[in-house]
Amino acid sequence: MRPTLDDKRPIFQQIREMIEDEIVDGRLLEESQAPSTNQLVAYYKINPATVLKGLNELVDAGILYKKRGVGMFVAKGAKATLLNERKQVFQEDYVARMLQEANRLGLSVDDVQQMIDSMKKRGDAK
Repeated sequence: MRPTLDDKRPIFQQIREMIEDEIVDGRLLEESQAPSTNQLVAYYKINPATVLKGLNELVDAGILYKKRGVGMFVAKGAKATLLNERKQVFQEDYVARMLQEANRLGLSVDDVQQMIDSMKKRGDAK
């Protein structure tokens, strides 16, 4: 779990994103139990309804599922679903913008690829 939450974004979104990050990073495996509402409430000292809103968004998206009386668990295929969503967002938010700026600068795709390769060699991108 993140040590703190920030004040710039809704807390329920941060809770949702934190659990998504743990799934993507492999800290929460498919079919494993997600942190409980009570754990998150106690750790962050926040309202249970706020935590539930974030968790329920993950349930609605098919990332988590509820076992009555036991808690919430990571659904099968959750990691693949999240990775696919994030790749799409990455392409739209970063790659498309990068290519637009490259076009403005008169750079070819090969020029951009050379820049990426150079950054990788320097260790700036891992």
